[in-house]
Amino acid sequence: MTKSELRKAYLERRTSLSPETHSTLSTEIVERVFAAVDFSSISTLHCYISLAHFGEVETKTFFERVWDRFPQIITTAPKIDDATGEIDSLIYQHDTPLIENRWKIPEPAGSETIAPEALDLVIVPLICFDRGGHRVGYGRGFYDRFLQKCRPDCIKAGFSFFPPVDEIGDVHEGDVRLDLCVTPDGTSQFT
Repeated sequence: MTKSELRKAYLERRTSLSPETHSTLSTEIVERVFAAVDFSSISTLHCYISLAHFGEVETKTFFERVWDRFPQIITTAPKIDDATGEIDSLIYQHDTPLIENRWKIPEPAGSETIAPEALDLVIVPLICFDRGGHRVGYGRGFYDRFLQKCRPDCIKAGFSFFPPVDEIGDVHEGDVRLDLCVTPDGTSQFT
């Protein structure tokens, strides 16, 4: 299937989850990521702020666990630079206010950024992923461009409610593969 076909099908699947199922599965994913990644070796991380209206895996609990268990980790979240169409990685802490951008996406209100090259772990939003580590996002390429600026050893990860599809039919050379994707049932690692 193509990205657009998968995007439509999996957005429908995701938004049809009941609130209780969504919450339970999100919690299971957060538990699994702490088992899959050695957070003691992470100094800086970037993670998206989940969008309820798109049914994304909830990341609030993820941030709270990092802040509680690993207070030395610098946490960041994305802000879209309207002038360049690029993602900036802004410091995001438990007391950082959020403001909605023009797409109704909450972003940190501050201005202190961390360069992509300084990140050890990036958790990207995705709609679905395949067995090769490719992902279907929202189609604007923001994260592929962002990930190309990260160090090769930066862990690129995703959260998904669903297991991988066999193959995304229209992957191209600009698509950056994940290193791992965490689901409620396990962790897929890609080499």
